[in-house]
Amino acid sequence: MKDLTKGNPMKLIVMFAIPMLLGSIFQQFYNLADTRIVGQFLGERSLAAVGATSSINTVILGFMHGISAGFSLTAARAFGEKNEEKLKQTVAATVVLGGVTCILLTVLSLVFLDPLLHAINVKSDIFAESKSYISMILGGMIIILSYNVQASIMRAIGDTVMPLVFLIFSAFANIFLDILFVKNLGFGIRGAAAATLITSGMSAVLCFIYMKKRYPFLMPSAKHYRFSKELAAEMYSSGVSMGLMNSMIGLGSLIMQGAINGFGTDTINAHIASRKISEMCMMPMTAFGGAASNYAGQNYGAGKYSRVRKGFYTATLLTWIWSVFVIIAVYAGTPFLVRQITGLDNSYIIRTACQYTHFNMPFYFVLGIIFVFRHSLQSVKIKLMPTLSSFIELAGKIIVSFLLAPKMGYKAIIIAEPISWLFMAPVLIWGLISCKQLKESDRPDIDNKSFITAET
Repeated sequence: MKDLTKGNPMKLIVMFAIPMLLGSIFQQFYNLADTRIVGQFLGERSLAAVGATSSINTVILGFMHGISAGFSLTAARAFGEKNEEKLKQTVAATVVLGGVTCILLTVLSLVFLDPLLHAINVKSDIFAESKSYISMILGGMIIILSYNVQASIMRAIGDTVMPLVFLIFSAFANIFLDILFVKNLGFGIRGAAAATLITSGMSAVLCFIYMKKRYPFLMPSAKHYRFSKELAAEMYSSGVSMGLMNSMIGLGSLIMQGAINGFGTDTINAHIASRKISEMCMMPMTAFGGAASNYAGQNYGAGKYSRVRKGFYTATLLTWIWSVFVIIAVYAGTPFLVRQITGLDNSYIIRTACQYTHFNMPFYFVLGIIFVFRHSLQSVKIKLMPTLSSFIELAGKIIVSFLLAPKMGYKAIIIAEPISWLFMAPVLIWGLISCKQLKESDRPDIDNKSFITAET
């Protein structure tokens, strides 16, 4: 647990981001293990079946992840304000509002799964496997959400270490179960999905046990479950905004996936590999953005607006330093990484993946601004600009998928995101510049004395 309202902003953001980064690495580690095990033991067709549904996963699970992240922003502000009662009410509301939303979304996604798979142009030769895999993931959405909600709450109060510990455990358990279910027991593609759900459930249970023992001040009593229209509105305002932001990003990817699926199995696998590489390279930016978001939330709740402003600039600088390193490193290493990710030595897949990563990397300086500003603005109750930026990204991907991809082929997919980023960044910068409250002096009227008796 860490109070982010005191101390050097750069040191706090870096130290907060490191466990988040390591968590993202292990998250990708077992995602890559899924990909490698499926590709190696089940073949290219099964690998393509998983890749063809990745955008559905991003849209639907992304919305729920956004909901949980948005809810946790209210918790971060309450923690920064040192309002114990509101913090407990926020945890209680997260359980109720998050659970109801997740159940409703699970039912809707399974009912409309077939039309959705047809809409993104999943080919008949991989349709059955794609449906088998994604239906299990969506059916177990509440299991995945339960870990993410608890991890988000712990991060809101400054604890990024224990979510990392539970994620590391989950990563190794997932690899073990992947091999057991896919290779040894012959469960096929559903075995990979089952491994993900089982290990997510194990992590969720460990999180709950730890939180109950270590952070009793987070445990709500019956009175904290009383419905509050004001609190529900505040939480849904942040949660739905973050959820829609994530969903629009995912929806754009979903629409583009339909175009990609029409290019054939080799192109699908090239895109899988290039996206995995990109996701690995973006992980530190995601960590700095997440750290800046929690930093901004706590300091905004504490009325320390000058620290909020400094946090935006510090986190952005950190993403730029990382961009310099990753551009140099990945340009030379893409062919090796593609072979390791897919388990395949296909020259077309390697060449196409290289084209994608080499074009995208120089635009990471712009992407760094987006990662920091889009989430941190939500922490200070600015929702319009982050949502608008996501609409811009969605619009760009729609244009590419329906107008450019039929004429330019996969080259249109390669240029889609960097062009969108160039339009998104100015909108987010304007969101910070136009925020009147962040131009004000710090508030001296907030009691910053902690209600926590044993901080670590």
